[in-house]
Order: sequence, then C-alpha cells, then structure tokens
Amino acid sequence: MSLQSLSVGRFLLSTVTRRTDCGQFAASLSIRSGSGTGTHDRVFRFIPLFPSRRAAQRYALAQGREYLALPALPA
Repeated sequence: MSLQSLSVGRFLLSTVTRRTDCGQFAASLSIRSGSGTGTHDRVFRFIPLFPSRRAAQRYALAQGREYLALPALPA
C-alpha cells in the first residue's frame, strides 16, 4: 500500500493505493476535516483500476478536488 496526502484549505486529502491480484492498482481517498474530537473523515473507494500506483493516486486526488469544488458539499 502507498499513501500520499495533500492539504486543500481546511481539508486533508489522503490517497491509499494497493496492488490488486491482477497486477493493477486500486485507489481510495480519505477527505478529513476538523481536529481532535471534532474530526470528520469521509472515505471513497473508486471502481476503475489503474496500470500504475501514480495513475491511481492522480485519479483519487482529482476526484477529491472535484468533490471539494461542489457548491454545497453533500452530507
């Protein structure tokens, strides 16, 4: 597994990638906000598989940025 993080405003985007049995890479994304007991963490798993770990990370971060750009974040 590999982890990459990026701060975007008050949010921390963290990607997690793993190699699948078929040799491709799966991506997940954590979007964290707040601190201490007020921390909120939302985790997304993505369906597409990728030929490289870097491609999986780029996809997850791009999806996170698009999600944060929504006018009103879904609950």
